[in-house]
Amino acid sequence: MNPVARVQRAMIAYFAGDVRRINHFLKVYGFAKAIGALEGLEESEQLTLEIAALTHDIGIRESERKHHSAAGEYQQIEGPPEARKLLTAQGIDPGIVERVCWLIAHHHTYAEIRGADYRILVEADFLVNIHEDGLTPAAVAQVERAVFRTAAGIEFLHRLYPHDALKAIPDA
Repeated sequence: MNPVARVQRAMIAYFAGDVRRINHFLKVYGFAKAIGALEGLEESEQLTLEIAALTHDIGIRESERKHHSAAGEYQQIEGPPEARKLLTAQGIDPGIVERVCWLIAHHHTYAEIRGADYRILVEADFLVNIHEDGLTPAAVAQVERAVFRTAAGIEFLHRLYPHDALKAIPDA
């Protein structure tokens, strides 16, 4: 069976009954998969990106249990051990497991984003979070300036949140 499909199934089982969180990671996965393909990632980097997109928020449950918060800083701490267990159980290559765990440990850190997989994961997460969190047009414009760099990510951002509306917002 395809390793991405195995991880997807395992993540749905992990978050069983939590439709909001399952829908979130599936949407992030969809954007990440498309952006990675449109940006021409190599096969191994695309695989890593897709698995990271599915598992990026795996630390939420432990963050809420241990810290009584789903804040990004706690997800970055609690996520890698949970991901390592889940991915190892699914027979994912150890090198991919390590990179995915690193991406999870940094996916709420936006300074010095390096690596196409990291960049695309952050952009895909923002494409979904903008809507889920109800960001204002001014906030969307700020996120675009601060985070988005890939042509495909910018295109999706503009299609989801029309650019003309964002252009009308003065720089902060």
